This record gives sequence, structure tokens and C-alpha cells, in this order.
Amino acid sequence: MIEPPIQSAAAPAPTPGAAPDPTPAAAAALAAALAYARGADAAETRRAYAGDWRGFTTWCATAGLAPLPAAPETVASFLAAHAKTHALATLRRRLAAIARAHRQAGHEFWPGHPAIRGTLRGIARAHATPPRQAAALTTAEIRRLVAPCGPDAAGLRDRALLLIGYAGALRRSELAAIAREDLGFDAAGLRLTLPRSKADPEAAGAILGIPRGRHAATCPVRALEAWLAASGCEFGPVFRKVDRWGGIETRALHPDAIRQILRRRAAEAGLDTPVSPHGLRAGFVTEAYRAGLRDEEIMGHTRHRDLASMRRYVRRARLLDDSPARRLGL
Repeated sequence: MIEPPIQSAAAPAPTPGAAPDPTPAAAAALAAALAYARGADAAETRRAYAGDWRGFTTWCATAGLAPLPAAPETVASFLAAHAKTHALATLRRRLAAIARAHRQAGHEFWPGHPAIRGTLRGIARAHATPPRQAAALTTAEIRRLVAPCGPDAAGLRDRALLLIGYAGALRRSELAAIAREDLGFDAAGLRLTLPRSKADPEAAGAILGIPRGRHAATCPVRALEAWLAASGCEFGPVFRKVDRWGGIETRALHPDAIRQILRRRAAEAGLDTPVSPHGLRAGFVTEAYRAGLRDEEIMGHTRHRDLASMRRYVRRARLLDDSPARRLGL
């Protein structure tokens, strides 16, 4: 009789069909892969999807329905329950968050299921309104916005923030991320390096040229130099929080703080149009077209990937100039 091999107590025989335990190196590589996967989306996108998923699971708990995996009728009911209180774009984003959560958990999910698709189409027909576009803040509005900015720390920061945002056609996330190391000054103006942006998730980088302005009060480069001198910023975030006593912190402004600053300055300037940081980019495109710049020149500066999306601003800017009603002789 042949005796079976003796198994060491330190190394028990693996269970047939079971995967072996990963080595420490493999476990570390897996953890790194998961971290990279979590970082594939912008932080704002991750926060939005997480909030959307929490909203869905909370609603399901209240309704006594399973959120994962969710039946198509459950998702359709959730969308219908929020049809009167949420914009269509928000509902579509919530649907995308639900689909992502299912895929990450290994469940199949079909956002185009007839129950879901039909509900969304019905909501669109009954409740949808045209999306509100940001008011284009052109040079005339920018002059009004920076006029109330005084020589105090907050005034110097806000003047530089608005002028650089406008001249660079920057997104608010790009403005908040500017570091002192990204800036290069010379007699002609400023070279601004953008290591990463919304349209450049792979961090190929871009360098923008911002020349010195003709007017001292609205020159973006002079405004930025004045803020850097006042803040003593030699490295790290450029645009920082200023407390109520004029103290300058070392941490960067949150992108949402830029929206709040813009609204406060708009109120001080007496602008009665709703404003948003995106209006700085819209205003740049509008003003550049009025000045006769070509599409490729504008897109090279704004870093738009899609010509159609950029030309939406142009159509708004030329709505009256190009109207056929001009030829009616009225």
C-alpha cells in the first residue's frame, strides 16, 4: 500500500480549485491598480456619482426595493419620482451613476432598457427645459467686475483671478490648480503651464501665452504680479483663501470658491445677469470671434476638442448681427 505524501503543517494542501493566496508583491500591485482605477475620473465626477448612488440607495430603502441589482422598473420608478424636482441632465447623470455601480459590482445593467428609456423620454416631453447657458463675460463685463477690487489682499487676489481666468479661457478647476512653479514671466507677458485639465486627463500638458495688457487696470499679468508680491507666494498654490482679517492661507482655493467669488464681485459691480466661472471661457470665445480670430487660433488657446461646442458661443454672440430679420426693412 502506498502511503499518501505527508503535508507539512506550515504549508497545508491547497483546496482543489481554490485560487492561491497572492504574494505580497501581487497584493500591492492589485491595491495600486484599484487606486489608479479610482483616480481615472476627476474628483468632482467621483463626488457627483457617489452622491447620486447614495440618493438612489436611500430612495430604494424607503420604497422597500433592492438597489443592487436593481430591476429596470425600479430604476424607472426612481427617475419618475424625481422628474418634477430634478433637471433632465441630472437624471441622466444619476442613471449613469447607477449603471456604473452595477458594473463595478459585477452585475449586468442596460440603461437602454425599454422601461428606463421610455420613462426618460416621457419625462423629457413633459418636464424638460432648455439647459441654461452661462452668460458670456466679455471685456466690458470683466472691466466692471474688477473695478470694485481694491488694494487689499482679497481685492488683489480676485482681480488677478478674474483677469487670468478670462485671458487664459480657463476652467475653474484649472484656475484653482495653478501653482507658482507653473508661471514664467518676461517682458512680453506670462507663460502659463497647465499640467492637467478636464480635457487632458492623461496630463499631456499645455502652455498658454498671456501677453501684458494695454491698460494697467485690466492687465492680467500685472494683476498676477501684484497678487504674488502681496501674498509672498514662492511655490505651491497661487490662488489661496484670504480670511476676514486679510490673512492669506497656504492651501489652494476650492474650485467652488471661485464661483462664489465671481458672484460676489458681480453683485458689487451691479451685474444683474446670472454669472458662473464658465462665463469667463464663453466670454473669451465670444470676444475672440468678434475680433476676427480664426477657429484654430481660438481652439488652440481654449483647448476645445470639439469645434461644434465652441461655435455655440459664436452663434449666441452673432444672433442679432446674422438675423435675417435685419433685411426686412423694419
